Amino acid sequence: MTQPQPVTPGTAAAHSDPYTLYAELVADRPFGYDADSGLWVAAGAAAVSEVLTHPACLVRPSNEPVPRGVLDTPAGDVFGELVRMIDGAPQARRKHVLHKALNTVTEKRVIALAAEQASEATDWRDLQFGVPARVMAAVLGLGGDVPAQAARLIGEFVRCVPASATAEDQAAAAAAAARLLELLGPYLRARGGGLIGELVRLAARDGWRETAPLLANVIGLLSQTYDATAGLVGNTLLALARHGRPDDLAAFVDEVLRHDAPIQNTRRFVADATALVGHHVPTGSTILLLLAAANRDPLANPDPHTFRPGRADPQVFTFGQGAHRCPGQAMATAITIGVAATVTKTPSHEGYLPSPNARIPVLKGQFR
Repeated sequence: MTQPQPVTPGTAAAHSDPYTLYAELVADRPFGYDADSGLWVAAGAAAVSEVLTHPACLVRPSNEPVPRGVLDTPAGDVFGELVRMIDGAPQARRKHVLHKALNTVTEKRVIALAAEQASEATDWRDLQFGVPARVMAAVLGLGGDVPAQAARLIGEFVRCVPASATAEDQAAAAAAAARLLELLGPYLRARGGGLIGELVRLAARDGWRETAPLLANVIGLLSQTYDATAGLVGNTLLALARHGRPDDLAAFVDEVLRHDAPIQNTRRFVADATALVGHHVPTGSTILLLLAAANRDPLANPDPHTFRPGRADPQVFTFGQGAHRCPGQAMATAITIGVAATVTKTPSHEGYLPSPNARIPVLKGQFR
């Protein structure tokens, strides 16, 4: 008989129960060095918050801003321009423009688009992955069959993002990035409607006229709706099966974000030796931040293991903090509300997709 694999901080995201390990780490070692993995691990809410906001902790290693496997490829060109993957003044400027553009999209419209797409989804996987990507494509202003093409291609592109990406993943991502640049470029140059047009106008007003960073971050908006929203949709549907349908679906989804986070961890890379959470952390160290563990730290959220929508002022780390807080929380939440309000079947699941950081249940059961 095959023995179950032990859960570790680096493999917990796709484990059937990562939360027992997380609770032990929060209680006994909220921050410390893990000799087995060679990583520093932040689990407690205070530790995660300190690392996320510390200037010495970067989103990429200083000696490898772009993964070597996609360097000098279209995927590398896109990767190196993404606001989520760079630090410093350019990142802050671009993120400000992205925020302003995203704020022009109403929650009501996103929910309606998600409900429409959910009603046309073909199966559970399409509901989790295809629907969010097509909604974002529609919000961007893409027409014809471009949303469906973009949804498929973005699934190939995101394969280069995890640290575990293989040479095959990176080659597929490079090919997908080349096609996405070709597919989306005309929309950027046309300066038409939708979020792309708004982004171009706001960027020009801010003095940001370079096409490559704009186009890369349009792809970035598509990629950020992929794994994270697939996980949130899946985990929300499973929570509805367990807890029943609530009166306040928005509050319910917000609690899923905290209680069963779709993105369980992220990494930071220490550019200069520094003191963090009372420890000396050497230059070049990698820190694994267990966002899902911090969400369940009792010092951040009382009675953290209880699923309780409508919590007063919950601390939620799922979308990060500080300069790299993900701007897509409202979009992901609105898409999930639209999907959850439309789907009437109750799924079960058979484990989680293998992933180093995303918690995406494999849904099963009757779809229609």
